[in-house]
Amino acid sequence: MKLIDGKAIADQIKLEIAEEVKTIVANGGKRPHLAAILVGNDGGSETYVAHKVKACEQVGFTSTLIRLDSDCTEDDLLLKVAELNADTDIDGFIVQLPLPKHINEQKIIEAIDYRKDVDGFHPINVGRMSIGLPCFVSATPAGIIELLKRYEIETAGKHCVVLGRSNIVGKPLATLMMQKGYPGNATVTVCHSYSKDLAEQCQSADIIIAALGSPEFLKAEMVKEGAVVIDVGTTRVPSTETKSGFKLTGDVKFDEVAPKCAYITPVPGGVGPMTIVSLMRNTLLAGKKEIYK
Repeated sequence: MKLIDGKAIADQIKLEIAEEVKTIVANGGKRPHLAAILVGNDGGSETYVAHKVKACEQVGFTSTLIRLDSDCTEDDLLLKVAELNADTDIDGFIVQLPLPKHINEQKIIEAIDYRKDVDGFHPINVGRMSIGLPCFVSATPAGIIELLKRYEIETAGKHCVVLGRSNIVGKPLATLMMQKGYPGNATVTVCHSYSKDLAEQCQSADIIIAALGSPEFLKAEMVKEGAVVIDVGTTRVPSTETKSGFKLTGDVKFDEVAPKCAYITPVPGGVGPMTIVSLMRNTLLAGKKEIYK
């Protein structure tokens, strides 16, 4: 069993991005600029945005954090999105999800200029990804693909089971894993809450990507010997072992499943760090105008 160290790979990619930024600036180019809009004070969102701001510092980007009150109207947020779309100094920006219930998330996503949509959620980026055109790929799927690539894990002709069909992880990952190229060329099965033969599908899988948000859902008896398991889940569960009173738990029952695997990601320290570094990479591409001239 080999542990896939997402933190080590993310640190390596940050160094690569930082070097490229130094070269751009030394040659008189513009330092990439990422903005984030944070609505309200959701604890999880605060943490994620803080990590993103810190990552910007580490790679040499300019970053701007815009805070709006939780009771701001949908029109207030749309106005702010329009401002950032028009601001030529900002290369890419994100609106941190989830948003308060009174705001239509899809409406906000579609209001973002797709050329600045470094989260990769805009329908134009999603559509371009689905037919294999250059685009901003959403950060978690992009991070997972990068892990498979850097660990040289074979994907061609393999049976890949994706557990979960969210627009942010499950669906894009299924698309990326079946595309021509490497990583890709896999035979992909997407399982979800209505799948009747879910355990049997997992037992036949060479690669399992668990993105259900259901703690310790994937058990040892569902995994065949030598499988590759990528755990996307991060759920806070109560714990007496930590000072905070909770611990981050993945969708995989790690202690049971790990001995059977050829490769497996831990939680934390697996997919999580790759998500943030993928956002940094998208911002670099936006700054260089490499995808949308």
